Amino acid sequence: MSKNKAVAVYPGTFDPITNGHIDIIKRALHIFKSLTVAVAESARKAPLFTLAERIAMVREATATDVGVLSVEPLPGLLIDYMQSHGAKTVIRGLRVVSDFEYEFQMAMMNRTLDKNIDTVFLMPSEEHFF
Repeated sequence: MSKNKAVAVYPGTFDPITNGHIDIIKRALHIFKSLTVAVAESARKAPLFTLAERIAMVREATATDVGVLSVEPLPGLLIDYMQSHGAKTVIRGLRVVSDFEYEFQMAMMNRTLDKNIDTVFLMPSEEHFF
C-alpha cells in the first residue's frame, strides 16, 4: 500500500509518552506520509510534566522518525490547530471498548465543527494495551 499524501495529527497530553503511544505513532507512519504529534497543554488534567518536558520526551522517544514526524505544542482546541495547519486527519489510539465510546463522541464533535476532519482509530499491539 502506498502512503497517502495526507498529513495526520496525533494529539494528546503524553504525560508521559508510553510504549503504547510510540506503537500508535509507528502504525500511523505506515499509513501516512507524515505525522505531527501535537502535545496538548491540558492544564485541566494537571499534568505531571510541563509542556516543554513532554515535548522533549516525545522528541527523544521518536528521534529515529525525524523527517516524517514533527512534535509541536497544541495550545488550544484541536479543531483550531487542524484548520490552521491544513490537516484533515486525526489519529486516536484505542485500547479497550470504553475508549471507543469517548473517542467516538470526540470524533463526532470534531466532525460537527469541521465536516472535512476525519478520525482514524488505531489499536496498539497487545503488549501495549495497558
